[in-house]
Amino acid sequence: MKKIVIGIATQEAIRDRALAIARGERKPAAGEPKIWFTSMRSLAEVLSDDNRALLKLIRERKPESLNALAELSGRAPSNLSRTLKTMERYGLVELRRRARQVQPVAKASEFLIQAA
Repeated sequence: MKKIVIGIATQEAIRDRALAIARGERKPAAGEPKIWFTSMRSLAEVLSDDNRALLKLIRERKPESLNALAELSGRAPSNLSRTLKTMERYGLVELRRRARQVQPVAKASEFLIQAA
């Protein structure tokens, strides 16, 4: 499992950085964050204790479906689905769709947070 670098900066700074990269004026360094949050609060919501425990459960037990994960975690499937979709948007989880099931796969085991 890999370590994901997470950055915290203002919305304006994130946008300016993305535009500079798109224009070719800046090339991201190897250790720079690939995931950005606009505040510690928003980061804390996504990487809460419960959500980190959920990532660990996914990593260790490798559930075959969201229903299996719901049973393992004791969380309601609708709440679990919403949480995983948010985590997927940030690149923390991959939701592999197969036929009639969705398998959650954890993409990281460690996080390095850089605040600007």
